[in-house]
Amino acid sequence: MFPDGEPTYTYQESSALLCEALAPLGDAYLAVVRRGLSDRWIDVHENAGKRSGAYSSGIHGTDPYILLNWSGQLRDTFTLAHEMGHSLHSWMATHTQPYVYSDYPIFTAEVASTFNELLLQRRLLAATADPSRRLALLDNHLDQILGTVVRQTMFAEFELAVHRIGEQDGTLTADRLDELYLGLLRDYWGPEVVLDEVRSARTWSRVPHFYYNYYVYQYATAFSASTALVRRVTEGGAAEREDYLGFLKSGCSRHPVETLLRTGVDVTTDEPVRDVFLVFGALMDEMEGLLAVEDRR
Repeated sequence: MFPDGEPTYTYQESSALLCEALAPLGDAYLAVVRRGLSDRWIDVHENAGKRSGAYSSGIHGTDPYILLNWSGQLRDTFTLAHEMGHSLHSWMATHTQPYVYSDYPIFTAEVASTFNELLLQRRLLAATADPSRRLALLDNHLDQILGTVVRQTMFAEFELAVHRIGEQDGTLTADRLDELYLGLLRDYWGPEVVLDEVRSARTWSRVPHFYYNYYVYQYATAFSASTALVRRVTEGGAAEREDYLGFLKSGCSRHPVETLLRTGVDVTTDEPVRDVFLVFGALMDEMEGLLAVEDRR
């Protein structure tokens, strides 16, 4: 938790912070972001009858648009970064590709959105040396990795097991699904975590992803790819930046794996996932160091 409460931002403050965070992507990318912020691409505030949540949408030949429900919390700034990642992906693809190749699958979509979130996280950490504030930001980043990589991988393993039972003419009862889900929770979180064996086991029943087509694994793979790409872009130069912008412009003109391979990220290997856990380890090391300092005070 933040020492003085979670920071709040006006929409204008968050817009300025976002532009600072996305600076590594260059002036051309930022020009489109600023246009989106100023040219009414975004329905910002809550309103009577407005749906909840947030999304980016649009059709070929028009500017994308973003729905938000702004409350001023830090998570809203991350949501703005996330949805702007989708919108810039759409804008670049539709301005580069013909209609038939201008869309993109969930896998590449989530690379573009989480890439922007990671750049924002990087900017926030660079802006403060305050130990308590850094601890809160590190905790936020660790939680994002756990939720997007570890939890979604567990979800995908659960889905795969369910499909295999069905393919082998097994019976899918609530008790069988409870047993399967609880077993995965124990495997993933380990013996140190005490689980409510009734409530925890039944969590599968309220996860909406399980009622759609099999796709949650893509969140974990996309986040792993975006982590690798952020490192390449921020540690590299103009060539690495242009590789990433080329990825955004490609739409669905190539297979997603090939599209990423052209940026230098090979998701057919375990290297991107290993990179994520190297980042996780570095974040944990810093957090433990800061906590040790706090304990000595």
